[in-house]
Formats: sequence, structure tokens, C-alpha cells
Amino acid sequence: MCGRFTQYRTVDEYAKALQLGLLEGDWSNQPLERFNVAPQSRVMLLHQDASDIHARPVRWGYAPHWADGNRPPAINARIETASTSKFWGAIWKKGRVLVPADGWYEWKKHPTDKKVKQPYLIRLRSKEPMFFAAIADLPTAEHEGGGFALITAASDVGMIDIHDRRPVVLRPEVAREWLENGLPPERSEDLLRHHETPVTEFEWYPVGKAVGNVNNQGPELIRRTEEPLL
Repeated sequence: MCGRFTQYRTVDEYAKALQLGLLEGDWSNQPLERFNVAPQSRVMLLHQDASDIHARPVRWGYAPHWADGNRPPAINARIETASTSKFWGAIWKKGRVLVPADGWYEWKKHPTDKKVKQPYLIRLRSKEPMFFAAIADLPTAEHEGGGFALITAASDVGMIDIHDRRPVVLRPEVAREWLENGLPPERSEDLLRHHETPVTEFEWYPVGKAVGNVNNQGPELIRRTEEPLL
């Protein structure tokens, strides 16, 4: 799963990595500087309409209108069930978005003491931006929107030692296709299942436990700790 991530570059830098032109907005060259993005906060994402690709902040967490109050908003959608689940049905086909990021955090459990967990930062070995596949209920002039969720898949060899789930990360060329209007559902699912970034392109290392507090921010959170908990 993914419950925290980083998004600290400028929107222009993410757009360049995605091989797009500059996106509209006076804020686009200002660093986002978020080193501990948490659920229920508003997060910058990318979506495509009939004319162009846009960046906008949207709340991380989604629940369909009929589920309000019955369960907390979901922050992740499992690739194995999202395409057939009633919960995601309203946004699966028409709510494809990208969440630009620089890495995400996972907590590795101690083999004997369940109270001890070591946080890790996972990022691309190239240190380039990454793009999480996500689905969203976007705000409109008539509708305030219901938020978004990251799509997750099972971890592969190596990364599974940290956590058994991971967000689906798409390479730039695949990410651009994921956003295309009119993309057939079969093709969008194929992109997620067969064209995600392989585990071999990632690296991970332990970071300090301060990341566990959502109020903590700053670049010190992504530094390798010299005194891991386990």
C-alpha cells in the first residue's frame, strides 16, 4: 500500500519529466516542498480534459456518494479488484489521473516486536520524478468532487521485504497514454498490469522515525538514518 509519499519539486519539473510543455499557473515554478504527504490532505495531480493536461490540488481519499459515513475514504485501490468493484465503478473508466511524486514511505515490521517498525523511503534509482497511477472524482463547477485514490499492486522480489503492496508507478511514455481521453478500459488495465515500472528500477533505504508524525515536514525526513530501528 502507500500511506505517505513525497512531492517536493515544482510542477514544471514534473511536466518536463513527463515530456509536456509548461502547465498553466503562476505557481508552476514554485517548489511544492511536501516531504510527508498524508491522506486527506490536498495533493497536486495531473489530469487531461478535452483540450490539454492540467495540474490541480485534490483531496487524497475517495468514497462514492452512497458510501458516505459508512466507511472512511479509501486512499488506495487494488488493481486486482478496482475494475470490477462497485465502489470504484463511477471513476474507474473516466477518472484516470497521475500523481507526480519523488518517492514513497513504507514501514517494515520487526520480526518479533510488532510495536517496532522501521520506515523506509522508496524512490527511483535514477532519482527522477515518478508518476503514480490514480483514479479520481474531480471537482467541477457543479460538483465539489470526491477525491482520489492511488492504484496499488503486489510488490515483487526484494521490495516485498519492506511491504507486500506498492503503488503502480508508470514510466513517462506510459503515463501520458494513461491520461488519454477515450482510452479503452482494456488498454488502461493492460498499462497497469504489464507496463508498470519494474522493481529493479527502485532503491530503498531506512529513514528516521520522525516521518511517522504527519506534522513533520522538511528535507531531513528523506535522509538515510545511520541508526535504523531494526
